[in-house]
Amino acid sequence: MEGVSRMSTDWENASSNTPGSMADLQLNQVTTPEIQSASDRKAVVVGLYGVPGSGKTYLLNKLKRELGQTHFAFYEGSEMIATLVPGGLDAFQSMEEQEKTNWRQNAIDAIGKKCADSRQVGVVAGHFMFWSEEQEAGRPVYTQNDLETFTHILYLDVPAEVVAQNCLDDTTRSRTPTSANHLYKWQQEEKTQLRNLCRGHGILFSLVSKSPMMESKVSIMLHDFRCHTESYNLSQAKKKLDDTVGASQGQLKTILVIDADRTLAAEDTGALFWKRVSDERPLEYEASTLNALFRSPFGHSYTDFRQAVLLYEETADDQKFDALCQDVASAVNMYPELVSLLQLVAEQKHVGAVVVTCGLRHVWDKVLDREGLSEKVKVIGGGRIADGFVVSAAVKAALVARLQETHGICVWAFGDSPLDLDMLRKADEAIVVVGKKQTRSKTMDAALKKAIDDNGLRAHQAVLPSNASPRLDTTKLPIIKLTDPEFVKSLLCDRYTHGDLQVFCAAERNAAKLLATRMRDAAVAGPDLREAHRRVGWYLANEFLAEVMGLEHCPIQHVLGHPTSGFQLFHERQTTIVALMRGGEPMAFGVSDAFPLAMFVHASDTDDIKLHHVQGQLTVILVDSVVNTGKTIVEFVQHVRKLHATIRIVVVAGVVQTQCVSEGSLNQTLARYANLRLIALRLSETKFTGSGATDTGNRLFNTTHLP
Repeated sequence: MEGVSRMSTDWENASSNTPGSMADLQLNQVTTPEIQSASDRKAVVVGLYGVPGSGKTYLLNKLKRELGQTHFAFYEGSEMIATLVPGGLDAFQSMEEQEKTNWRQNAIDAIGKKCADSRQVGVVAGHFMFWSEEQEAGRPVYTQNDLETFTHILYLDVPAEVVAQNCLDDTTRSRTPTSANHLYKWQQEEKTQLRNLCRGHGILFSLVSKSPMMESKVSIMLHDFRCHTESYNLSQAKKKLDDTVGASQGQLKTILVIDADRTLAAEDTGALFWKRVSDERPLEYEASTLNALFRSPFGHSYTDFRQAVLLYEETADDQKFDALCQDVASAVNMYPELVSLLQLVAEQKHVGAVVVTCGLRHVWDKVLDREGLSEKVKVIGGGRIADGFVVSAAVKAALVARLQETHGICVWAFGDSPLDLDMLRKADEAIVVVGKKQTRSKTMDAALKKAIDDNGLRAHQAVLPSNASPRLDTTKLPIIKLTDPEFVKSLLCDRYTHGDLQVFCAAERNAAKLLATRMRDAAVAGPDLREAHRRVGWYLANEFLAEVMGLEHCPIQHVLGHPTSGFQLFHERQTTIVALMRGGEPMAFGVSDAFPLAMFVHASDTDDIKLHHVQGQLTVILVDSVVNTGKTIVEFVQHVRKLHATIRIVVVAGVVQTQCVSEGSLNQTLARYANLRLIALRLSETKFTGSGATDTGNRLFNTTHLP
């Protein structure tokens, strides 16, 4: 405000230094205050800053008309001084600097007391520093009392050229003409110093850019500042959790509570987001990213996360923010072991999953949607004011407690960093996700050891990928594999729930009828029949596998010579096609034609499928020409499940005997497995096992004459 003088005697000594030196001194002197509870929370007082001509008074008056004065009180700093000083502003201007400082302190103290007594939110327009063009450095005009009174500061970040023109157009005030270049320098210095001072004094700070929506945005922010406390924040997070769990209608017995960044994936989406922002505006956001905000691994308080929200708010409007989040989400690669585990959980009624993230909810919504998990796996997180709350370490632990105590649900918690330790310690079962050394949390080892040795944490570690080095030692923190059948059995409480085997049949489609004709024609054999089977594999892959597994964009070169976007099977490189020899090979080649990036494996026996064929993969496609009793398919499925308990399995066949999928061993055995599908060109009522000239394998390879 106009009435803000130097902080202290130290500040008066520092005022002769350059602005950069003053900022360094400020950083060295400040400490972060303790967060107060809602009951003894001090009055909310919002500073409205900006260089002269940026429109503070205009905005203040518009807000006063829109918001009214029931819950808000609006103050012009100079007017408050005028009401306090005998003789008004004229007398104030003639005073010595120390006397001015005293009156500035009295002014902000009076505002703070008025707001505390009335329980109104104070909005105070004023100045941070004065800086004439002939001076080498600006002259700060704020006091220590300001830093103790303000809870929030909004800075009107109006282009310097606009400010310069505003000053010229304003005939109601006498101002010394100032160049746009000097105004820009003045603004940069104020923004830098204010951001640093606010960070050090627990004051929430945000830039507000000039736009047609400025007034509306500030109004929304003021409403948010008025109601948001740490207890309110927790209540909103709990409400979101209750709504999420309530959708299960009381069926949930177990729930996975999973951190997001560096747990679901190796990437840190916050770092990716700010990298993209700083690439666009390097000067503005070099020192204001989350890395600068969260200096300590144990300094992630409610206030820190609220400040992060304001940083995200000032980067972009909603449309730009959505585009940035989409860009970040496209760079995130979830660990395949967790994707397949969540796919399995999504098919259960008694087991659920929720992602609880301190990071950007909007990014993880997009990531889960891309993976086809967003309908069953919800994200609890913040990032913007509209989200209503932020997630801190304390919130994570409180949500786990609520699941246990209010909803009576067993919680398995997954996390990777010190922020997750309270959550892990509170959970019924705790799993520390350990990534590669170069990407995982650098501070977790020491914090984790302390949590185990001193605070009673009992946990396992899941090392992803499997060739990464574990944390601590495997006695203190035993290793589990997320794809191990025993782990999945314990997680699901040995209560796999699934309906009948899901079967997709193409028999009634005209294309299938034409393709089946060649396969059934006794005159077609050898290379011609192999080609017919290959075409069937290609058709089923395109018609059904693409639907079951989904598609993703891929870059291609357009025939006109420019790059464009095409499609490929979703996670095609993480797909393994298994040809069940020998009858399944031609059809499997057709599937491979459709999905050329997938791994291809020949298997005459179940042991031909090795661990490395499924490790890090998301889907196994078992291809056979004919499924009669289903015995062979059952053996292969059971073998794959022993290697990888959660991987998606799709069986592709030319013809399947109807009874074995309706009531036979295939249905009875495979219906127990979730994340499994069967695709067939046609179903046959005929119970017949071919031999000699009628055996499909013999017809495919011209061996019908053999016994």
